[in-house]
Amino acid sequence: MFPKPIQQSAPWARLTYKVLLPVALVLWLLPLIGVALTSVRPQGDLAAGNYFGIPSGFAGIENYTAVLTNSPIATYILNSFKVTVPTVIGAIALSCLTGFALAVYRFRFNLGIFFLFVAGNFIPFQILMVPVRDMTLRAGLYDTTLGLVLFHIAFQTGFCTLFMRNFIKGLPFALIESARVEGVSEWKIFRHIVLPLMRPAIAALAVLVFTFVWNDYFWATVLVQGQHAMPVTAGLYSLNGQWVAAWHLVSAGSIIAALPPVAMFFLMQKHFIAGLTLGATKG
Repeated sequence: MFPKPIQQSAPWARLTYKVLLPVALVLWLLPLIGVALTSVRPQGDLAAGNYFGIPSGFAGIENYTAVLTNSPIATYILNSFKVTVPTVIGAIALSCLTGFALAVYRFRFNLGIFFLFVAGNFIPFQILMVPVRDMTLRAGLYDTTLGLVLFHIAFQTGFCTLFMRNFIKGLPFALIESARVEGVSEWKIFRHIVLPLMRPAIAALAVLVFTFVWNDYFWATVLVQGQHAMPVTAGLYSLNGQWVAAWHLVSAGSIIAALPPVAMFFLMQKHFIAGLTLGATKG
């Protein structure tokens, strides 16, 4: 039923795996390697058409210094934190409550409500562009950080609820029943019994939602126009000049913008892996 571990496969399969894995890894990393090389190229290389060759010199210090000092990238990164951090907190807080309710309580429309959360994940987000933009305009939230935060919380809560509900379903229900027999209130059951057991799932979701929202480009361009609220993904385009595409600066800015999600993953790596694999094996 489950795939056989590679260590138990035939010798030819293990050899093929060892040969193809580095090749696949290099192919997957080629775009990132290209961006990293472009970020340290002199501007003359790009003007001469040297896009994929070895850089003629190292201009990394000049490029990164120019990005940090001559552009509003610090403001864009701060805006991204203002959008991402509240979204992670809001989406996870709501999904913990809704996941607990859908997993523990039995009521008439339990399964129907759960299917609504699941169905929301299958809606192509591009078709929501016009209605969401009109909604933010009517509510006075267009071109604001709050508008982006509220939209991302609403959009991410469906996936987070699906994740949390299934995670709580796998917890031993006897703990909750024992607490109810002792007369513990439902809020205290959630806070003191269920919530501590959900820490691996919360950590995994925090990394996933942080990465999704931080890397969002579509809604950052649809719901925001001014620099005062523009996240870094949309703001990177402003590093280009009016007449000349400064791809070396855009690449340097992209590397800087990618650092927070990478740092978030490595800081939460242990809990992230535990949250994704908890319950995946038995025995």
